[in-house]
Amino acid sequence: MNPLVGDVAGNAEHVIAEAVRAREAGADMAVFPELVLTGYPPEDLLLRSELHARIEAALARIQAEVRDITLVIGYPRCSVGGLFNVAGVIRDGEVVAEYAKQHLPNYSVFDEKRYFQQGATPTVFEHQGLRIGLSVCEDIWQEGPAQQAAAAGAQVLVNINASPFHRGKRGEREALVSRLARDHGMAILYANLVGGQDELVFDGASFVVDAGGAIIQRAPAFVEASLLQAFDASAHALAPPSPSEAASASDEATLYDALVLGVRDYVRKNGFSGAVLGLSGGIDSALTLAIAADALGPDAVEAVLMPSRYTADMSNEDALEEARLLGVKAQTVPIEPAFQSFLEMLEPAFAGQAVDVTEENIQARCRGIILMAISNKSGRILLTTGNKSEMAVGYATLYGDMAGGFAPIKDVPKTLVYRLAAYRNRRSPVIPERVMTRAPSAELRPDQVDQDSLPPYEVLDAILRLYIEEDEGVEAIAAKGYPPEVVRRVARLVDRNEYKRRQAPPGVRISERAFGRDRRYPLTSGF
Repeated sequence: MNPLVGDVAGNAEHVIAEAVRAREAGADMAVFPELVLTGYPPEDLLLRSELHARIEAALARIQAEVRDITLVIGYPRCSVGGLFNVAGVIRDGEVVAEYAKQHLPNYSVFDEKRYFQQGATPTVFEHQGLRIGLSVCEDIWQEGPAQQAAAAGAQVLVNINASPFHRGKRGEREALVSRLARDHGMAILYANLVGGQDELVFDGASFVVDAGGAIIQRAPAFVEASLLQAFDASAHALAPPSPSEAASASDEATLYDALVLGVRDYVRKNGFSGAVLGLSGGIDSALTLAIAADALGPDAVEAVLMPSRYTADMSNEDALEEARLLGVKAQTVPIEPAFQSFLEMLEPAFAGQAVDVTEENIQARCRGIILMAISNKSGRILLTTGNKSEMAVGYATLYGDMAGGFAPIKDVPKTLVYRLAAYRNRRSPVIPERVMTRAPSAELRPDQVDQDSLPPYEVLDAILRLYIEEDEGVEAIAAKGYPPEVVRRVARLVDRNEYKRRQAPPGVRISERAFGRDRRYPLTSGF
């Protein structure tokens, strides 16, 4: 299920509708994800007493309106001892069992110890002759809760989750849960949240594992979906009524779908009518445009070309072709009048000083003003087009190309940008071949290419992965064969540009270490 964080009444209504649908499909129990009534993560909303009043009202409504089916749902519960993250069992108007999450993650994007107290005991309840145990998300990654449930007699373990997506996560989950099922001889139902929430994307991809560890059903990823699974009296899983989805999508396909869902939900859940972005004829804006059009529909997306005196004709041609292929409205607003006006205004202040990056940044800021004006006037959110490589080393202009409300490819390194663009073209050609093959350039001065200022992206991205995602030091990275002076320079650029990233818009997280809530470094540091 794809809830909206904070919309307790709306989420409860969604739960009721899905419970009715499950009952009509022949189910006698329906399992929903972790904290489904609040959405995940609710963050400091959990500190507001009115949220918990709304939770109690939602539970009362569910108990009053749902009959003839047992529900397992996630919600926060205020009780003696504090606030707990619970899986509750609702049957015939009553909460008949509650399990409090025992392992509270406090790493990466998680901050649950700020809000919740730890549970300590297993919960096993009877349902249609089966003994069913409960666990919540992080509990499945630890040995204790599954072992406790099995020792308490559970034949089936229901694990409800709000497990964020990152590259390779689905395979990690399935391998772990399969091993636990084999080790403890019980079937496991893994029910996961789906949807975009700020930087996070939840991929769904729920599944069922039998007591031997075999995966017998998989739900599709990145969409709301339900699985119907039957068990006999000895907890033997009966054959599913429809074939399971194979977990065989390519890396690029999975990542692209995650980006599309992240953009769609951020824009729609925040009430924007659509999106606008600057289209330069380069690879980054081309990929961003494709993601936006796929997420929102071409009618909800507007592209703006903003050529300068340094923009090549082929950049304009390619940008217009991208818009045409995707069916997106495009308009051209040249920045030359504004740029020239700024140069004239600043001429006294710049007297006697050489042209440098300042004049490049003025062009980027002219574009930022134009795009924000169109965004304000149209009610469409401005999507920024910078990638992770650029954000890492500060190859971006504050209040210029960094201006905007959401950054779809903020966690996509440049080399992966090309791979995702090639993948999208395999679905249908929307990015001209010339965009894929020409040397990338900001086009802010004559004959400029990115590699004038940066190492080759193959080298840069490899160093950045080690430094940012693996937390390796300069010497350790250089020992892997990268030029020490290049590694030192890249590390310095990353460290000194934290202030820019702190002011950047949020963007979709697809790696295990994205800029934002994953990576919190001081702005001022002598490290």
